[in-house]
Amino acid sequence: MNLAPASRPRADRDRRSGLLLHPSSLPGPFGIGDLGPGALAFGDFLARAGQRLWQVLPLGPTGFGDSPYQSLGAFAGNPLMVSPEALHEDGLLTAAELEEARVGGEGPVDYGALLPRRESLLGHVADRLPARAGPGLRRDLERFREERASWLPDLALFLAVKAAHGGAPWTAWEPELAAREPGALARAAERLRADVEARVVAQFLFDRQWRALRAHCRERGVALMGDLPIYVAHDSAEVWARRELFHLDGRGAPTVVAGVPPDYFSATGQLWGNPIYRWEDRLDACVGFLVERARSALAWLDEVRLDHFRGFEAYWAVPAGSATATEGAWRPGPGRVLFERLRQGLGGLPFVAENLGVITPPVEALRREFGLPGMAILQFAFGTDPQAPGFRPHRYAPDLVAYTGTHDNDTVAGWWASDGSDSTRKPEDVVREKALARRYLDTDGDGIHWVLLRALHASVAGTVVAPVQDVLGLGSEARMNRPGTAAGNWRWRLREGQLAPALAGRLADLAALYDRA
Repeated sequence: MNLAPASRPRADRDRRSGLLLHPSSLPGPFGIGDLGPGALAFGDFLARAGQRLWQVLPLGPTGFGDSPYQSLGAFAGNPLMVSPEALHEDGLLTAAELEEARVGGEGPVDYGALLPRRESLLGHVADRLPARAGPGLRRDLERFREERASWLPDLALFLAVKAAHGGAPWTAWEPELAAREPGALARAAERLRADVEARVVAQFLFDRQWRALRAHCRERGVALMGDLPIYVAHDSAEVWARRELFHLDGRGAPTVVAGVPPDYFSATGQLWGNPIYRWEDRLDACVGFLVERARSALAWLDEVRLDHFRGFEAYWAVPAGSATATEGAWRPGPGRVLFERLRQGLGGLPFVAENLGVITPPVEALRREFGLPGMAILQFAFGTDPQAPGFRPHRYAPDLVAYTGTHDNDTVAGWWASDGSDSTRKPEDVVREKALARRYLDTDGDGIHWVLLRALHASVAGTVVAPVQDVLGLGSEARMNRPGTAAGNWRWRLREGQLAPALAGRLADLAALYDRA
């Protein structure tokens, strides 16, 4: 399975394995995982463990519900993940400021408490950068401004104005600012000049640290796979700056929103609330926007998982104001037009299609036409999911990315201990599901996470990936996200020392045994 040009880091053979861990989940003393020593150490762990892939979630600044899938900027990096230690090494933070940035403990991320502290810290960095940075760093900053001119000014102004309005969504700003009247934009930019500049510098620092991390991983033969959500958040710089691409009313509110019909997670479907593209009458512009987003993502990543791939063939549109997603209907997506443009614009399609959920023959035909690997979730292989038979390893094809689970579902250990109340399963469904899993995997359930890991590694799937929580055998307390819930998600973090040498050795042995090292 060859997803990336030959110049990108790949295993000697097509078979490989990797781990899923968002940088925010890394351990460290600053309240959230960042791109500093902890991230470099995780790259080292992957290499020692025989892993060739590090998969992350969307990297942008989080918005509603702290979700990386509801980012305030579709092209941006999350400033909370800028490493204070790396800033100190660059001479941009004093020792006292570095000490002040420590929050103590390694508990879950508290985004609300962390954000003002980190924005204040990055504001100090922006103030002193012109004086303390060497000529090379200043040149890099100016080059960064020039290369991101299509989105960076809008993002920085959007974030500064949003902060000045106490975090209110852009539709609640003064009408002239919400409508982007030139005079209002100019006055806001002048009034908030220092904050706007701090936002630009924060993006530059994220980019600089991410590129250093990527180079570190590349030297160790570890590729980076990220996530490109099909939709963008309504309260984002992109919707504010490019209203013409979305179904919005005269005040800027969505007229239809995204979601999915009833599924494994919810009997009433999932109501995401993102505005929907105007594919039917702005096709060329909307396709161009997706190509721009993909090109931007691949400046940081070797491969990209296309989240909610089925929405490119047909998407679920729900009238704004609906109580649940059941009131939606299917509408045609851009289909092959988008992927032809992506192939032309990128020179290839280094993508994995997230083809989970209500998948129809036309969706699979689109995926196969463009040679995009699909996904299989082993945790879903034994239950009532319509895709379950295809998720069993004897049905796999080499052109597949197979997972123990994803960021959206329970950990393997949590799933095995569950009574089904976390999903649409009935108690009798759970009994049958576990009975089939025991028979299929020839297990009594002891060490169930390693049983699933071994089954995936032994399969013909070209790539296998496990969330770090699954290689550690953690329970439901370590879930990253519970779909359909708005609070308490995306907060989980590793503790220092959990990724022990013995764990790296066991993973390396498994990868070597099944020709994935």
